[in-house]
Amino acid sequence: MFGDLLVIFASSLMTLPNVICNFFSVQVSGFWAKVLRCLSSSNWVKPSEPVYSIGLLIYIVLVIFFAYFYTSITFNPMEVAENMKKSGGFIPGIRPGKPTSEYLTKILNYVVFIGAVGLTIICVIPYIFNGVFDASVSFGGTSLIIIVSVILETIKQVESQMLVRNYKGFLND
Repeated sequence: MFGDLLVIFASSLMTLPNVICNFFSVQVSGFWAKVLRCLSSSNWVKPSEPVYSIGLLIYIVLVIFFAYFYTSITFNPMEVAENMKKSGGFIPGIRPGKPTSEYLTKILNYVVFIGAVGLTIICVIPYIFNGVFDASVSFGGTSLIIIVSVILETIKQVESQMLVRNYKGFLND
């Protein structure tokens, strides 16, 4: 879910100038035409025009930025450390309070970096196939993320139903 939001927001931010120009039927020439071509994902990763791959680099930076931004909004290590301290919980080898918060922040940065890199790889693969191999890939990274999350959720629900079925059979006997 979180990956879907990041990719959708980054891609909509990149396509906004093109959508506005198409909506108002603006014919752009010169420097701004090149900027719009850089932002258009149909021109990314083409060996014949490598300069337009700058848009892909901007896209990658935006995905990584929004991964860190979303995590900083939704997860507060200081609050988690305080809640752990109040409930008597602790991380073995780490003192409660500020050291726990610093430890959680460090671990969170590692996890978010790995997640952002994985998310970026998933998002960039369709553009690489479209640009380098001239393949007509009709789905994007967001579609891949949604498909995988639906499959994982379906597997969880099936396993849950199988477990409940086994317990019902065990308890009724």
